[in-house]
Amino acid sequence: MHDLIIIGAGPAGLTAGLYAGRYRLDTLILEKMAAGGQIILSSAIENFPGFPGGISTQELIDRFKRQVEELGINIETEEVLAISTSNKSDITIFNIKTKGKSYETRGIIIATGAQHKQLGAKGEDKFIGRGVSYCAACDGPLFRNKDVVVIGGGDRAMEEAIFLSGYAKAVYLVHRRAELRASKILVEKAKQIPKINFILGNIVQEIQGEGRVEQVLLKNVSTNSQQEISCQGVFVFVGIRPNTAFLKNFLEMDEEGFIITDQDMQSSKGGIFACGDCRKKSLYQVITACGEGAVAADSVHKYLLNQ
Repeated sequence: MHDLIIIGAGPAGLTAGLYAGRYRLDTLILEKMAAGGQIILSSAIENFPGFPGGISTQELIDRFKRQVEELGINIETEEVLAISTSNKSDITIFNIKTKGKSYETRGIIIATGAQHKQLGAKGEDKFIGRGVSYCAACDGPLFRNKDVVVIGGGDRAMEEAIFLSGYAKAVYLVHRRAELRASKILVEKAKQIPKINFILGNIVQEIQGEGRVEQVLLKNVSTNSQQEISCQGVFVFVGIRPNTAFLKNFLEMDEEGFIITDQDMQSSKGGIFACGDCRKKSLYQVITACGEGAVAADSVHKYLLNQ
């Protein structure tokens, strides 16, 4: 029996673990893959407080892990399949089922994060791994001195376009709207790089090629005119989808699957809290995930004191 089980070891889950450990809660973290979450798909982060000039995402996560492990909290590699409840002496107990084990806990923090969305354009699935990618840090070096297309208009798309400009011969940033959603400082930085070309107000109709990506077919959303961009790589950054499928019909979520909580990170079921990118909110950033992780751990501590 644990006081708390945290599901997910990204920035939100690790921060929750740090605060839970300092509250001396008997805490276990379950993570189905490697610690870090989506952040490790980018090579560096420049807007995390305390690191002028930025810090590599792997180093930041390693520091998070060391802090948690110093408090004696273990991280186990397990994928959670389902959560159920039972009662013992009028106290709600949560039963967590994984592929190989089952766990009991008095409180849960869900910090399962999110994953990339696919574009849905014709040819996208066909060329995954053959020119279509969702991770510039992973695949960018493969496109040295080649032409690439980046699809998206948010911070992630802008960051990855800037990163890719260090390898590619030319970067074409395609966004469906006439205005970019990314922060102004990132847009300004990108516009200062001659290799980055902005193609706004266009959508990708098809990704084309024989054995590998050779070009993309674009359509202007205002005029319906088409144009082809010759390229060898397509990087897609069009949003995220929360990793909450295992919670369907168990917690209240919005139509996209983001968990709905109050300001204390309390979900629709008492004793279960949520934080990070799996939670419905307005700003999906590492710094907000960390803040929510701290709040969630504090809320669990208060919840357990009242039991």
